[in-house]
Amino acid sequence: MKLTVVGGGSTYTPELIDGFARLRDSLPVSELVLVDPAADRLELVGGLARRIFAKQGHPGRIVTTSDLDEGIEGADAVLLQLRVGGQAARNSDETWPLECGCVGQETTGAGGLAKALRTVPVVLDIAERVRQSNPDAWIIDFTNPVGIVTRALLTEGHKAVGLCNVAIGFQRRFAKFLGVTPEEVALDHVGLNHLTWERGVTVNGENVLPKLLASHAGELADDLKLPPELLLRLGVVPSYYLRYFYAHDEVVRELLEKPSRAAEVTKIEKELLDLYADPTLDEKPALLEQRGGAYYSEAAVALASSLLNDIGDVQVVNTLNNGALPFLPDDAVIEVPATVGAAGTTPLPISPLEPLYAGLVANLTAYENLALEAALKGGAERVFNALLAHPLIGQIEYANALTDKLLAHNREYLPWA
Repeated sequence: MKLTVVGGGSTYTPELIDGFARLRDSLPVSELVLVDPAADRLELVGGLARRIFAKQGHPGRIVTTSDLDEGIEGADAVLLQLRVGGQAARNSDETWPLECGCVGQETTGAGGLAKALRTVPVVLDIAERVRQSNPDAWIIDFTNPVGIVTRALLTEGHKAVGLCNVAIGFQRRFAKFLGVTPEEVALDHVGLNHLTWERGVTVNGENVLPKLLASHAGELADDLKLPPELLLRLGVVPSYYLRYFYAHDEVVRELLEKPSRAAEVTKIEKELLDLYADPTLDEKPALLEQRGGAYYSEAAVALASSLLNDIGDVQVVNTLNNGALPFLPDDAVIEVPATVGAAGTTPLPISPLEPLYAGLVANLTAYENLALEAALKGGAERVFNALLAHPLIGQIEYANALTDKLLAHNREYLPWA
């Protein structure tokens, strides 16, 4: 089995490598190819990856290359974890929206739109080259904004599934609270990528979410930086990203007072690369936990295994709606539990989504439609329309100013700009 990771020079690739090594019985990879244009980073990450495999006795071969076509040739699955423009572009996404009093974040709001505009054309080019090389290969997208990128892939007819680590993070957290194994915990996880709520937590057929909230609302709220009273009042656990909607102005004030997350990650990445250069390091360092992407390896291995081995189990993925949420179009991409097998993913039946959540989901879906159109066709007017439709923006003055700023900061990535 050959797997290819595009963006393999990322500093959190060792998290993925560690998962492949530990979980080799469920996903027996014979060849793992790391593809990245940054040759210097790639060799450091590749060297550590080989040492991790060797230490854990994994017989697979790890190859590094900057040649995309060479890397994807014959691959059974291609994992996308790329970042167009690197941390510098991310830092831009997280800062210029603040000049208009809007949240600066890389996956939502104006910054998220900028990332989508840079990313979608690149991903579609990669996917087309994968299709030409091996039309049977699966594409697993971990590249943000996952919902928009996955929808772009599926709209173009690619064999693609979107993946996020929010659900598996909650599953692990809840299991620890409950004193059970993660496999015993099933989530009623519903919404769009980075716009989800846990409406139920089932263990042995019982919904234990009320009990969980009664005992651990404070701890969960601390993690989410939301008031515990909100969780108890709603009776759900929102994803961390709902804070950008539920406490937008508070978040903006915080972001104006501290360095961007991109600046923090840049510092962490430099320290990680220094560690990776040590030829005696043969395991992922503890510092990697600060980089993000927790449990990504477990989620990626489980998804790839189910797709390639036709397991037919249930996992939380980003997939086509196809009537699962009847108030959304069939071609919307939602993040929900779905059966996963060789034929793809099929959402499980979903109980009606409460108006409090459905309204926001419908609004963001409309925005994502417009964002994808802007990414595919370009044009300042399409950018403006997407920004005006976004619930974190929604005012003509802001949409006009943010359109100008977005284009000014991204001209080198957007030929039409």
